[in-house]
Amino acid sequence: MTTMAMTDPPLKRLFDRLDFAPQPKRPELQIVHERWEAARDGAVAARRSAISFSPQERGAAETIFVHRFEPGDDSVLTEGAPAAAILLGPCRIGDRLSDATDRRGAARLRRLLKEVRRSGQPVLAQYTRIEHGRDRAIVEILAAPLSEDGRTIDAALTASWAHLLDGAPARTPREADSGLALFALGANIAFGEDVAQALGAELTPLEDREFEDGEYKIRPLEIVRGRDCYAVFTLHGDHVASSADKLCKLLFFIGALKDAGAARVTAVTPYLCFSRKDRRTKPRDPVTTRYVAQLFEAIGTDRLVCIDVHNIAAFQNAFRCETVHLDAQALFARRVIADAGDSAIAVVSPDLGGEKRAELFRLRLERELKRPVAKAFMDKYRSEGRVVGDIFAGDVKDRLAIVIDDLIAGGGTAARTAAACRANGAARVWIAATHGVFSETAVAVLASAPIDRLILTDSVPLAPAVATALGDRLTLVSVAGLVAEAIRRLHANGSITQLLDEGP
Repeated sequence: MTTMAMTDPPLKRLFDRLDFAPQPKRPELQIVHERWEAARDGAVAARRSAISFSPQERGAAETIFVHRFEPGDDSVLTEGAPAAAILLGPCRIGDRLSDATDRRGAARLRRLLKEVRRSGQPVLAQYTRIEHGRDRAIVEILAAPLSEDGRTIDAALTASWAHLLDGAPARTPREADSGLALFALGANIAFGEDVAQALGAELTPLEDREFEDGEYKIRPLEIVRGRDCYAVFTLHGDHVASSADKLCKLLFFIGALKDAGAARVTAVTPYLCFSRKDRRTKPRDPVTTRYVAQLFEAIGTDRLVCIDVHNIAAFQNAFRCETVHLDAQALFARRVIADAGDSAIAVVSPDLGGEKRAELFRLRLERELKRPVAKAFMDKYRSEGRVVGDIFAGDVKDRLAIVIDDLIAGGGTAARTAAACRANGAARVWIAATHGVFSETAVAVLASAPIDRLILTDSVPLAPAVATALGDRLTLVSVAGLVAEAIRRLHANGSITQLLDEGP
């Protein structure tokens, strides 16, 4: 599934009311996409006659319409005039797209169909419909190619759903009384939906608009005055946006919430960027952890929630606003206990800086397994991009060695620690890391490393190339439930310490 975030800049600019949405949020659109995928069956595109819906899926069938491509950029409506009217205004079978009543909607759809025809893949987009200067609806569109001869793309199937902002379904009494507003920014919508589901809430709609020169604006689409707002956005760099871009967008959104009268704004950043440089190791070194803290404070952030920051002491001391530090240790322990069986275990720190993290994890395992767990650590010194240090201390012989770390970037630290464990007699080596922030070279490094299993969380979306390279050695653990429970307790003034002790 391609998204607007991955398309050419002209197409992105046209959708002047755009929310990133990597998967359809409406069940009706999800069903349409599933039926298209099943009907495609390896061909260049699905045939329309091969896409069918059961009586229980009538709602999905009623959202679709079909355009047959004409020479140039024009197309003719051949099916689903009532569904097409959501985008194009009143229309009939046989109408050309160029003659549509709603010129703005027709321009949006024309660009979508052009991308579908070019890429041969489904495209998903969102925009806000405006009438008389007011936001009236959030429209979600799924467009997918069709081919009647199985060789050329000659038509497109489109499904659309409009969520009315005026007269929208009422929230449940518990939600209405709570005053909680949960937002997910950028490509974090899928993770945000998992958090919302675990929380028993819904994501609050927002507008994320990009201008022609790469600048953008972002704002809530519901009233937030007097509400307790939570903005979920993991700040890793990827092919769509850098860490700095995402940080800037989050800060702008927090500012918009404060200006709109939010009673309290909490930034939920499972992965906090620029937190690895937390002290000066060379003359005139920057201390970026403190600089990031000053930016959040300057914009008016009331609270920051993170998972397994690089240095918890530096994190807690850098911020003057409230900070909440979560960890994935309970989740990792649960997975290790379930899969390790009766194996003798040793917990390994890949460097002295992470020894405290490893020791806390070892003590947790001992407590829950009710048997001794050995410990070990690796010496590491990084300078100017080079990692040195060969000292290994501890007992891993004939044991399951579990290397615990906060993140994996280049993969070199994980690979060299795994190799040291093997050299010292470890029977198996597992790596448990909270954040999979993989560089381009990490796949090759980890593919050849003596690692039996790599346990990661979904705090950072995993690139398909990494998942493919690791294959069945990869185990993913979700932190959505942990984040949801933390938000629930923070909103109700509950105990975070108890959450970390017991896990979600």
